[in-house]
Amino acid sequence: MLKKVRKAVFPVGGLGTRFLPATKAMPKEMLPVVDRPLIQYAVDEAREAGIEEFIFVTGRGKVIIEDHFDRSYELESVLQERGKNDVLDALQDSLPNTGSVAYIRQQEPQGLGHAVWCAKRYVGDEPFAVILADDLILSDKACLAQMMETRDELGGGNILAAMEVPHEHTSRYGIIKPGFDDDKKVEVTHLVEKPNPSEAPSNLAVIGRYILEPAVFGILENQARGAGNEIQLTDALSDMLKSSPFYGLRFEGTRFDCGDKIGFLHANVAFALKRDDTARDFGDIIRSIAADL
Repeated sequence: MLKKVRKAVFPVGGLGTRFLPATKAMPKEMLPVVDRPLIQYAVDEAREAGIEEFIFVTGRGKVIIEDHFDRSYELESVLQERGKNDVLDALQDSLPNTGSVAYIRQQEPQGLGHAVWCAKRYVGDEPFAVILADDLILSDKACLAQMMETRDELGGGNILAAMEVPHEHTSRYGIIKPGFDDDKKVEVTHLVEKPNPSEAPSNLAVIGRYILEPAVFGILENQARGAGNEIQLTDALSDMLKSSPFYGLRFEGTRFDCGDKIGFLHANVAFALKRDDTARDFGDIIRSIAADL
């Protein structure tokens, strides 16, 4: 019987140096897109996909994330007294169920692979998801939910979210060497972390959504260093290819790199134009600015 994916890991220990000074005292994952922080979008996506347990791998200065996913009785009391029940309901609905959230400190940033390895005791011997909040995806159906459906169709295995990137940008991503490819699902025969464009096996990049079998922890246990002298998740996944089936999914939706200033600004524009409460007025503003350029 296929094991259900019940747990998701959120690596949130990074320093966010590209957004200084804004992130000097605030985690980059708390930067808002319209009126929700990036980490809220990530958790909401996981909940839509059926995730039941949420594991945050944090670091120093990330306590704000813990507070965000906790009850604020003083604020709730004020909202209730002022009759702002719709806001109160939205606030309460944004929280995972009591007892479903865990936090563990990475202590020092040593790469994505190390962050995932830190969650080993919480994940246990189960398949699990990894969501990077920097990669924000605007879609009708949550990207992780699409990946869950693909995993069910395939009868298990490891699933990676994938998208084509400009060939000259392959040095920024983990890149897939494809096998069987039906234009939606693609067999992963090899993975290369941030290859030089002249050596990249394709322009199909892995972005921040993974469904992984727990065998990855046995490889990450070795703490082997890769690109940037960090413990790379891509390297561990490449080793797993020898014994586990891997597929990339070309998901439906638009991905925004919110670890980059331009990507973050683009996401704010796209999400504001998608929402009923902001689309009209914000669209007028955009047209006015464009007319003056």
